[in-house]
Amino acid sequence: MAGTRRMAVLIGGLGAGAVLVASTVLVPGPASAEPAPAAVTATAVGWAAQNGGTTGGGGASKVTVRTVSELTAALDGSTAKVVEVSGNISCSGMIRVGSNKTLRGASGARLSGCGLNVRQVKNVIVENLAFNGWDDDAINIETSTNVLIDHNTFGTGYDGSVDTKRGSDFVTISWNHFDGQDKNSLVGHSDDNGSQDRGHLRVSYHHNWFDGTNQRNPRVRFGNPVHVFNNLYTNVGSYGVASTQEAGVLVEGNYFENTGDPFHRGEGSSSAGGLLARNNHFVNSGGGQQGGSVASVPYSYRLDSASQVKSIVSAGAGQS
Repeated sequence: MAGTRRMAVLIGGLGAGAVLVASTVLVPGPASAEPAPAAVTATAVGWAAQNGGTTGGGGASKVTVRTVSELTAALDGSTAKVVEVSGNISCSGMIRVGSNKTLRGASGARLSGCGLNVRQVKNVIVENLAFNGWDDDAINIETSTNVLIDHNTFGTGYDGSVDTKRGSDFVTISWNHFDGQDKNSLVGHSDDNGSQDRGHLRVSYHHNWFDGTNQRNPRVRFGNPVHVFNNLYTNVGSYGVASTQEAGVLVEGNYFENTGDPFHRGEGSSSAGGLLARNNHFVNSGGGQQGGSVASVPYSYRLDSASQVKSIVSAGAGQS
């Protein structure tokens, strides 16, 4: 049985800059870990469950699409829809996703060559798709709220796998397999965009597999708190998580394997943000860098034991 525990952690030593961070955590019992949820009809956990929740197309009738033109038409507008991709759609550029949409892949469904533009919309779910060879971002979340990206598989492409920027908020990125991309997942696109981003860019990353992804897993600006929990990092090249430019990132209960730099503060020309690390598991990996302040996570969540995350996430992440 899981129990509820109120956890308080002091960051930044005992001086005047110390910050108390508290959150409600459902801690699993020792007998078994929580199984991976179903790969379709995703339920939001974390930030996407706030602000009224994220339901996408809800109970709307399913529309099946097999071509770029069918997909583009089905995703247009704000009418609630459940859109299911069948087969492999070869495409280019960025396809706009309207509000109140669930975009779902049937078994083995793939977008090859293009990405999704989730821009100036709300209440969107993207689940159970495979992406490869995108010529911009695989998924761009921009000036949007309540977005859930769940159980997808990302290969390699031109720019980010999933980037969240320009004041977007209440986003959860969960149970995805990120396989081999360089600049993988960005939160906040510029050090100069604070007027739009401060108070926003709140994102939860949980139960993702960062598999040989080189950097930005994620790299965060301004978002506080961004919650990175129960993810699997294997063979990550440059670094795992970077907190920069006024951000606050909680890195909790993750499994790092063959990852020399699991997390740090500051990156490139961006100044150091706050980063709190707790209850992580390290195998042939560095110890990471933390400090500064991180705001409290306001929601309850189930935290799997970090030592069990490798088996849980490698079995459950990605497209089914």
